Amino acid sequence: MTSIVGTYQHESNENLDEYFKAVGVPYIPRKMMCMSSPRLEISNDGDKWTIRTITMIRTAEATFILNEEYEEHMPTGVVLKNVTTMEGDNLVTVSVGPDNNKVIRKHELTQDGLVLTMTHEKSGQVAKRYFKRLS
Repeated sequence: MTSIVGTYQHESNENLDEYFKAVGVPYIPRKMMCMSSPRLEISNDGDKWTIRTITMIRTAEATFILNEEYEEHMPTGVVLKNVTTMEGDNLVTVSVGPDNNKVIRKHELTQDGLVLTMTHEKSGQVAKRYFKRLS
């Protein structure tokens, strides 16, 4: 069985702009995120997991222990309350914002990489980002 731990390079998106619009991301940051081609690094050290999303503009890093609540600070100043679980070989993060809107992010292993599926519960918008495994 392949581990989700590794480095991945972004290849393509599905419905990303509409998803970010539903989540409330302002126009210019939304367009910048849709044009970005991030590198994703997922690592595991004992109980501690880290997901790093690296772009030319910034690096976002979330470090957490499975099944324990942690905070994620978004560039817009919003603080999310997250819980990440392992479902099979996949990492699933449930995020709740200050307005009680829920977002589910699933990092799912595929044959040659990873698919990040993001679901905004209130609007029903779903976006996918496809990544190819580098290591």
